[in-house]
Amino acid sequence: MKAPRSLTTEVAEALAVQALTYIAGDPERLGRFLAITGIGPAEIRAASGEPGFLAGVLDYVAGDETMVTEFAKDAGIDPSHIGIARMALGGGNWEREVP
Repeated sequence: MKAPRSLTTEVAEALAVQALTYIAGDPERLGRFLAITGIGPAEIRAASGEPGFLAGVLDYVAGDETMVTEFAKDAGIDPSHIGIARMALGGGNWEREVP
């Protein structure tokens, strides 16, 4: 499938949620994600509603070439869609609020 030049925010968010589901599908992947982001398992649902967090999920996936390849294959997408979706979400890095 040829990669689009851009995606709507809704499509990009859906892809990021799909990436988060992919990450959560493997305890080791999820553990690394939680350790790197500093977010707790109980906070993921609320955070997933935030576009900045979803952009961070895509950044996380994009930071590991093996994960990019595996996720793209699992999702049935061209790996370049991850970067395109990340651009569609815009903004800076997501940071959780620290009490």
